[in-house]
Amino acid sequence: MGPHRRVTRRATVALAAGVGAALLAGCGTGGGLRSAGRAPSAVGPARLWPQLPPASAAPYDYGEGATARIPGIEVPHDDVREVDPVAVVQAGLKATTSRSSGTDELPAGTVRKITACRTAPAGCPVLRPYFRDLTGDGRDDMVLGIRRSDGRLSVRVYMADGGALTRIMAVSDAVISVELAGPDVIMRVPSAIAGYEYRTAWSWDGRQRAMLPAQDEILRMIPHPELSARPSADATARPSTVPSSAAASAGRR
Repeated sequence: MGPHRRVTRRATVALAAGVGAALLAGCGTGGGLRSAGRAPSAVGPARLWPQLPPASAAPYDYGEGATARIPGIEVPHDDVREVDPVAVVQAGLKATTSRSSGTDELPAGTVRKITACRTAPAGCPVLRPYFRDLTGDGRDDMVLGIRRSDGRLSVRVYMADGGALTRIMAVSDAVISVELAGPDVIMRVPSAIAGYEYRTAWSWDGRQRAMLPAQDEILRMIPHPELSARPSADATARPSTVPSSAAASAGRR
């Protein structure tokens, strides 16, 4: 997957309109319905350029939905905690993905370091694993990070499947942070627009049997109030809870 990619916006904007009426009931002479006023007219989506034929294929492969069975890795009792993360990444170098494209290819320098993890552990780019049930099957899955020689981070998720190991997510980016929130893997990455960042939530899709970028949004950064008085070298930022709809329409890198 190249550094320049298009991210399909899957964030759904919900439109809600509430119309309430109070039913006044009582004994004797009270009661009856009272008008709450004229309700605003609902405005539905308007399709632009309806004469254009819909696209049937993506312009290029982002890698979502691509999976890979990791050769030579056995998972006793389907417990991913019992497998060696370094062995998993090394074996994954020979894995064949479910599609011919969309692979999370690693730079040659990173591959050399992975191969030498046993003899030169200080330079091994494989980070410590984290475990969380992301697929909802009651068993933990394994989340691994690989520091690439180009400065990006490769984030990979593996699930146990009948005593074997399957990679269900592999994506690289220049990340601000990676978080686990419930069953989601959330990646925050810088935006080319100053003061904004992208946040992508990867979620398990049972139909594809893979982690998909279920929500991708651009958020305005707001300096943390507790750090506003500190020097800029220590300053951090957190995303706004309200996405900027204007910035969300901008293309990503």
